[in-house]
Amino acid sequence: MMMTEIAIETNGLTRHFGETVAVQNLSLTVEKGEVFGFLGHNGAGKTTTVRLLNGILEPDRGQVRVLGLTPSEQGPALRLRTGVLTETPSLEERLSGRQNLRIYAELYAVKPTAVEQRVDQMLETFALAERGDDPVGGYSKGMKQRLALARALLHDPELIFLDEPTSGLDPAATRQVHRLIRRLSAEQGRTIFLCTHNLAEAQSLCDRVGVMEEGRLMAQGTPAELARQVDRRLHLELEVDPESRAAATTRLQGMTGLTTQFDNGLLRVGGAERERIPDILAALIAADVRVYRAVPQEPSLADVYFALHETDDPEITVARHLESEA
Repeated sequence: MMMTEIAIETNGLTRHFGETVAVQNLSLTVEKGEVFGFLGHNGAGKTTTVRLLNGILEPDRGQVRVLGLTPSEQGPALRLRTGVLTETPSLEERLSGRQNLRIYAELYAVKPTAVEQRVDQMLETFALAERGDDPVGGYSKGMKQRLALARALLHDPELIFLDEPTSGLDPAATRQVHRLIRRLSAEQGRTIFLCTHNLAEAQSLCDRVGVMEEGRLMAQGTPAELARQVDRRLHLELEVDPESRAAATTRLQGMTGLTTQFDNGLLRVGGAERERIPDILAALIAADVRVYRAVPQEPSLADVYFALHETDDPEITVARHLESEA
């Protein structure tokens, strides 16, 4: 059995700013090579956590190891192995995109003989080659975001912190960034720590997620694990023979706790727990209902997020609250 390598591990990590507790008793693990989503409202503690993990801030208490190093003691060495894209990256707007990258290549200790090749590669990767020698002050918001992302990846880091990496990007550029994140993780084994408000983006990209509120980690796990904890019931989408619809409805209405509704030719069954799916299908087959397709529709990451934050949004339906283990 292969041992899982850990990229980030914290235990009881805590940081105060005066009377305010920015991060409280944070204990999490991030495995090497995974895309870990870090979710939470503004002010939830995400940015402070990233600064703690990179050795920019020192914790008040608790332990943290990142890539085998202690950030507060070995910050400079650690930051040569990590890349960081902040939500509002600062760029030297009087300089060109190429000059911006050259400066950071020196700061990140990229080999002098490799700087020009690496800069050209990043400009090409992020569709900035044609504007690479223009002042950054004339770039659009999306171009600046792409340049900042190129800067974060310039030194080929093992661990990459991305804070809203697709903010300001058009759909085509967003898709390109998503493909890059998947490739960095799946093909190159890089670890991605993704802070995002885009729940659909997190659901699509992340192997596991952590949900923060007021400095506390409320839950962590795969999107599917968290969905099952928030609400074990799901919607089951069935495609049945049109001539069997009446029989299917009658049979399912006799099963406790289920609701049925036909929508666009599909039978949607609500209130089912995952463990009941085989019984539902067996009951339909016993009633001579021809079932062509059965697709479970579990709660989405958005459902999980709003349930954990106790929203009263009428569009979000959850059965029960996932209790915090903090």
